[in-house]
Amino acid sequence: MSTSEPPPWPHCAHGADPAADPVGCRGIHVPGHTACLAHLADTDRDAYLASLTPGSDIDHRGTPFTRTLLHQLLDALDNHIGDARFEWATFQSHQGYSWPGDGQFAAVWFEGLAVFRSAVFQGDAVFRGALFHREAVFDSAVFQGEALFEITVFQGDAVFTSAVFHGDARFRGATFHTHAEFQSVTFHNIAGFPLVTFQGRATFSSATFRSVSGFSSAIFHNAAWFSSATFHDLAWFSSTTFMRTAWFSSATFQDATHFDSAVFQEDAWFIGVIFERLTNIGPLVCYGRMGLSEAVFGGPVTLSLAARRLEFRRTRWSSTAEVRLRHASVDFTHAFFEYPLTIVAETDSFILPSGDPLEEQNLAHAPDAAVRIASLRGVDAAHLVLADVDLSGCLFTGTVHLDQVRLEGDCSFDTVPPGTHWRRGRPVRFTPRRALAEEHHWRASQPTGARGWNVAVLGAGRAGPAQLAPVYRALRKAFEDSKNEPGAADFYYGEMEMRRHDRTTTSRAERGLLHAYWMLSGYGLRALRAMGWLTAAMLITIVLLMSFGLPKDDPKQEATGTVPPGGGKVTFHIDKDDPQNPTDDRFTGKRFEKALNVTLNSVVFRSSGQDLTTAGTYIEMTSRLVEPALLALVVLAVRGRIKR
Repeated sequence: MSTSEPPPWPHCAHGADPAADPVGCRGIHVPGHTACLAHLADTDRDAYLASLTPGSDIDHRGTPFTRTLLHQLLDALDNHIGDARFEWATFQSHQGYSWPGDGQFAAVWFEGLAVFRSAVFQGDAVFRGALFHREAVFDSAVFQGEALFEITVFQGDAVFTSAVFHGDARFRGATFHTHAEFQSVTFHNIAGFPLVTFQGRATFSSATFRSVSGFSSAIFHNAAWFSSATFHDLAWFSSTTFMRTAWFSSATFQDATHFDSAVFQEDAWFIGVIFERLTNIGPLVCYGRMGLSEAVFGGPVTLSLAARRLEFRRTRWSSTAEVRLRHASVDFTHAFFEYPLTIVAETDSFILPSGDPLEEQNLAHAPDAAVRIASLRGVDAAHLVLADVDLSGCLFTGTVHLDQVRLEGDCSFDTVPPGTHWRRGRPVRFTPRRALAEEHHWRASQPTGARGWNVAVLGAGRAGPAQLAPVYRALRKAFEDSKNEPGAADFYYGEMEMRRHDRTTTSRAERGLLHAYWMLSGYGLRALRAMGWLTAAMLITIVLLMSFGLPKDDPKQEATGTVPPGGGKVTFHIDKDDPQNPTDDRFTGKRFEKALNVTLNSVVFRSSGQDLTTAGTYIEMTSRLVEPALLALVVLAVRGRIKR
């Protein structure tokens, strides 16, 4: 508007200065005169205004309007205007005014308040390139034709509350310096906001978009509110940037929704959102929390998200879904899946439709892009597939059909604390195995527990052995069903540990048996422990045999004959002395060899055939009972680690 080029219409040229302003006033000539309405002589202006009738077409392009002059014009038209053209006009009112009709306001400069409250634009309303220095009020306005606000600048608040757009509403490239209020607005046709800059708060709460809506490449510098909005047709948020919190809570998307390349630099809330049809959300990045709790996905959906934290509490999937994630910590508490749901951790960056990778530089705190599942409580896992996710901090208690979950790829769990720890003044070392986060929390809460277990965070709840044993059992079965016996072994160990520590549903006698089973072989899973006990039993057997079980010498057989009086038949009685323990050195090489022979035969449940003392006989009987059992535990433990 400050260009030195003259306008394309015959202009007033009032105040022209060859040096400072060669063009002067740009107002169009009033018909029959050589000056604009602002610089027309008073008598000529009065005559022109008197010639106007309600509904007359007017053309005052480039004319500078004061508040008085504008009201004189509106009074002459009785607030009923036909086709009005005000391109490049300047409105200097500071009190505001109401506009009763439609018109062309392209490149208009509104220096004061611009009040179009309840205005009815029966034709096209063209505000392309307009500049609103102060508040622009269009609340309850009705736009029958197109509303064109491309590259318009709103330096004050822009209020469109409850406005109705029957034609296209085009705001491409517009700039809102303060608040943009579109609350309860109805867009019957295209609502186009591409490349728009919202520097203040943008409110589209309860708005209705009955046709295609587009916010592609828009930038929201402040909070963006789309709560309870309804999108009946395609909704485009591609490459949109939300620099502050974005609110879509309770919004409804009845058609496809596109958020590819969108960037949420803070939190994004989609709580209670309804996606009724096929939806592809993403790939997008959220540097804060992204809440999809209580959302409903009515059709097949693919979510491609890179975020710090995702919340799917009580989210409902009514069709097949695939959730592809990076960097995220995900909470699925009480989520509901009616059809298969696949959760996959992507190892490589998402690729945008342009072929470029999605920028994730602000998520570099997790360079491995690991996806951590925080909770599956209350989930029916019968249709759940997890691939390459981190389950080390996942809460499982309350999960239904956990034995039917499918774990694909590298799904990692937490482990027991490594190294040696002290408990009650004695060293404790845990054999390596996978453990649930809830076992960590329970053990850390015990006053006599060893150090190294992770303490529960706020909201994790408290689960004891009675609740954790079924969880371990279900995960064991899930691994067994996938033919991963070694993987199932750790969860069997965890199940037995929880049963051994369960003082509510496990009897004292059963706990005693489990404790013995644990000590002897680690529930049949620790081959070295069973081998150690077997070796110890064999050594004890050898020592006992050498001490008490082997006789001093091999007994000699003797024959005693008895001749009845008068001769006749002779009867011989064959007998041998009872074996006697030696009184001298019992620990000799020869006695060791005999004791070892007896012990080795006992391990394989065979009789050695050696002559033994009475004590040795009982020692051999005991060893033939104990040592084969220990050998069987060794074989069982080895088999549990190599079986496929």
